[in-house]
Amino acid sequence: MPVDEELTLTATLRLAGLDNRRGVVRLHPAIMTALAINPGDPVRLTGTRTTAALAAKAEPSAGREFLYADDLTLGNLGIRDGARVTVAKLPAVAAQRVTLSGPADVVALVSPEILRLALLGKVLSEGDNVSLYPQDVPLREGQRMPVQDIGRNLRNRLGYQWTTALLTVVAVAGAGSAVVTMDTVVGWQDGQTSSPVPGPAVQPAAPASTDPDVPPPSLDDLPGLRAQAKELEELLDLGFHHGEVLARLNTKVSLGVLISGPAGSGKSALVRAVAAQVGARVLPVWAPELAALAADSAAARLRELSRDARSGGPAVLLFSDVDALAPRDEPKPIATVFRQTVEEVVRSGAAVVCTTSRPESVDPSLRAPDLLAVQLAVPLPDQALRREQLGVLTRGMPLAEDVRLDEVAGRTPGFVAADLGALAREAGVRAALRQKEAESPTVTMADFEAALDVVRPTSMADSTLEVAAVTLDDVGDLADVKQVLTESVLWPLTYPDTFARLGVSPPRGVLLYGPPGCGKTYLVKAIAGTGKANVLSVKGAELLSKWVGDSERAVRELFRRAREAAPTLVFLDEVDALAPTRGQATDGGTADRVVAALLTELDGVEDLRNVVVVGATNRPDLIDPALLRPGRLERLVYVPPPDATARAAILEASAKAVPLDESVDLGKLGAELEGFSAADCAALIREAALAAMRDSLEATTVTADNVATARGRVRASLDPTQVAWLEAYAETHQP
Repeated sequence: MPVDEELTLTATLRLAGLDNRRGVVRLHPAIMTALAINPGDPVRLTGTRTTAALAAKAEPSAGREFLYADDLTLGNLGIRDGARVTVAKLPAVAAQRVTLSGPADVVALVSPEILRLALLGKVLSEGDNVSLYPQDVPLREGQRMPVQDIGRNLRNRLGYQWTTALLTVVAVAGAGSAVVTMDTVVGWQDGQTSSPVPGPAVQPAAPASTDPDVPPPSLDDLPGLRAQAKELEELLDLGFHHGEVLARLNTKVSLGVLISGPAGSGKSALVRAVAAQVGARVLPVWAPELAALAADSAAARLRELSRDARSGGPAVLLFSDVDALAPRDEPKPIATVFRQTVEEVVRSGAAVVCTTSRPESVDPSLRAPDLLAVQLAVPLPDQALRREQLGVLTRGMPLAEDVRLDEVAGRTPGFVAADLGALAREAGVRAALRQKEAESPTVTMADFEAALDVVRPTSMADSTLEVAAVTLDDVGDLADVKQVLTESVLWPLTYPDTFARLGVSPPRGVLLYGPPGCGKTYLVKAIAGTGKANVLSVKGAELLSKWVGDSERAVRELFRRAREAAPTLVFLDEVDALAPTRGQATDGGTADRVVAALLTELDGVEDLRNVVVVGATNRPDLIDPALLRPGRLERLVYVPPPDATARAAILEASAKAVPLDESVDLGKLGAELEGFSAADCAALIREAALAAMRDSLEATTVTADNVATARGRVRASLDPTQVAWLEAYAETHQP
């Protein structure tokens, strides 16, 4: 193939996870050959503006006429998805010096050396926006990337802001577009620069900044933490400023505090805000960094921190993620020195505050009366609190009239303050990329919609059920089942005060059982969409482990998080795998211990308030009978296969967004689908739409002929024998 100097292609937005905001574009292998480009080579891109990026191979099935890029590259080009862009090979020139500007907190917390590592290998152009995502994905075969851990370092410094922060390239010395190397001097616009001598691949993580230019947050900016802030402020104020009162009463106060709560919920921000209120210094330490040091270095650092905290007036020694420094299991030698340091500092009258997102993993001896005697918990925010937090986070943001923060709050169960902050920043970034030249840019609801597709809750990442945009009104038929679920699940979560007023305890749990494909999981998603509660979802087998004690610990951790996140819906899918009848398993007793742990959590000494458990299974007979007694999964709800009327309703719900021809009679079709489950009915509508597309990609409606074609492809999946057995079980177990 002859070599071309440049080609004009169609820019296509594709947010590939490995490439996103890393300055990479992907081209068809034939296009790279035509331009004499190798993977990892820089290319010049010309749209409304001219910029540069690194080239990588697209899959062979990709279109030859397309250039695949992310939203940041399109913004630097000044174009939108589908616009034309010219691509040419660019000589690889090393940048001598690069100057950047960025948000004040990023400039304050990220040193030029760390900034250079984040930009290493990227090709930069003056006037471009660039992210902090490092170029740590090999673009060519055999390439080794030296900055594998820089993302973790940035997260330690900036929290989740590092994923959304955008910097501006002010100047590139050496060429208009050049590649950042370890010899490049990288600096901020205010004059800070990196050393031209190559440094280590990863610098030690720095503690949170105490720079006076980065003011502590105001308590008004921390909605949902007012009760914890008041308790902590009263404690610190009494210990720091009212010692004479304590002396007259011949008593003393211990200023050791353990604050637990989900990662990103604002624990450290709470401490900094309260310390500012009482006029105390904050000495922040990231515990995992200290734990990673050699024992003698860590001990020396702890002694230095102890001296600093005990001199110079009121001080708060803040250890973040303390479980890394004083773990419950397999404690390290430094844990003993740490315990002595805490005791020393607290005895001197200074304060020690430790934070953790895993309180069950912290050494219990730290909670002794002379150490961390006070314990505070930061819960997950509910919908009303998320709405208040969004109001604070978007206070200085020009929002368009169509932005509905109430709806955003309803669609973000499980989000903590840091997640909501990341969501607001992501929406702002998308608005900025869209309106680079606008005089009065605004953030629209579409920007929040796009951000919701990218930002995920971190606090419940291991066990969240994605809340679909459906409610119980979208569930075809099943009126009796929906009524039972409304009373047993939604009422306890929505109206706990009414149950308290009437002096009764709400139902603790519900078991959904029925044939496969009849909508058990869909019902739970609809409940989640209706109630807007925090949802924790796990499949039964996910909690089982071959290691002794791990399965029971996973059950305890699940319910601990549920209590913190209350009101919470806990969904146990395939619960028969988690809680089989005791005494019959051949796994060495693991299943029996898990059932015991589950029973204890559901109906034990520690009350399970504002938490409802929903289990789902196809085999209710395999579940341990003790789990189905009152106070546990006490309501058994049979989800039957749909009859003719229900099938018609399901078809209508599935075809709500499908343009059906007048010749399609869903009522008649539903009567003909004997043996079809709800999933089969939904599959039939999808197959009919695909049949219309096969006939013509220009098709505007789905006809009766398309439905007939789909009937020949989609078969009934219900097993009559299983259905008959489940119906007999329901007759003997229904109230």
